[in-house]
Amino acid sequence: MEPLLSVDHLVASYGAIRAVHGISLEVREGELVALLGVNGAGKSTTLKSICGVLRPVQGTVTFAGEEITNRPPEAILKKGIALVPEGREIFGSLTVAENLRLGAFAVYERNRYREDLKEVFALFPILEERLGQAGGLLSGGEQQMLAIARGLMSRPKLLMLDEPSLGLAPILVEAVFATVEKIIAQGLSILLVEQNIFYAIDLARRCYLLENGKINLEGPRVEFMENPRIKEAYLGM
Repeated sequence: MEPLLSVDHLVASYGAIRAVHGISLEVREGELVALLGVNGAGKSTTLKSICGVLRPVQGTVTFAGEEITNRPPEAILKKGIALVPEGREIFGSLTVAENLRLGAFAVYERNRYREDLKEVFALFPILEERLGQAGGLLSGGEQQMLAIARGLMSRPKLLMLDEPSLGLAPILVEAVFATVEKIIAQGLSILLVEQNIFYAIDLARRCYLLENGKINLEGPRVEFMENPRIKEAYLGM
């Protein structure tokens, strides 16, 4: 069975600075794959290259059996890949309702929109209470919930989460990852970038370790949990 997402020998740069050096990875239907590594390893660059925000220098990105390399972001979104960016990047001056409507813009169908809202509110009940409130007035945890909900409103086949726990208090981190677990249970594929390796490995089916723009380790979550190098360098064990 073909993977849902296949990234082959991807090279990405910011001007003369090469950030990703020929990496390959895949995500299959219904699984969460974790892309792990420290700051500056190239994780966010990889996600931006997949969704068209950054044009790869070399390599290919294939999604649902179709090559999408270098397509514009809006075309990739319509194809079924949604990115929840690092730092949330919600529209602070717009209401929660307006942020969610913008998330649905690429796939808007009047008959389906309300059903999509119901599904999002089932995951994030607080957002229904905050519908008329400006996004910038939400707490950090609520903003992260809104960012994920906005991504889900596009009805993606693959949801890419970039550091969803960044800047959140521990109790909110637990809430966010509990929601991610529910999303996985619904069968959605997820590519997760996360520095909180405990949570990431716990949820993932497979993991990739990205260091200095190269994938130096990959395998099932059990192998990562038992790997002496991962235990010492990343889990503090």
